[in-house]
Amino acid sequence: MKFRKLLKRAGQNTVEYLLMLAVVVGVVLVAGAALKKYMPSLMAQVSEKISISADQLGSGGN
Repeated sequence: MKFRKLLKRAGQNTVEYLLMLAVVVGVVLVAGAALKKYMPSLMAQVSEKISISADQLGSGGN
């Protein structure tokens, strides 16, 4: 009798973990799609700022 309850709980825990995993995967996929849309322009801005800072450091800050 106790063994059946234990198996039922183990099965319930497995289902709960699978549902949580599905939610996490869904969130990651949605976030990835959103970032993919904005990432190229963001990377270009960061690259430009790094280049400007490097040029200023190379010229002595003038």
